[in-house]
Amino acid sequence: MESLTLNVRVDANDKKGFEQFCNSVGMNVSTAVNMFIKAVLREQKLPFEVRSDNFDEIIYNKLKEAEQEMSMTTKRYTKDEVVKSINNIIG
Repeated sequence: MESLTLNVRVDANDKKGFEQFCNSVGMNVSTAVNMFIKAVLREQKLPFEVRSDNFDEIIYNKLKEAEQEMSMTTKRYTKDEVVKSINNIIG
């Protein structure tokens, strides 16, 4: 299989810290980056959570919307229905 070079710009301190980490676990930066790429391709997702800085604000607004909707109806919700709804919102 053909190997290619991947150039990535990173902060100098981050690079140094990453090199030190890699060395401490017995690998080099190239091996660690290749492991990352393989994990992304295998799992078809990033191997960590990515979310916006305003995630808490989004959740708060969604819960406020749900609270307003619930106050405009006479229907009463069970604990399980509320938990299910929250899980759907924050999915």
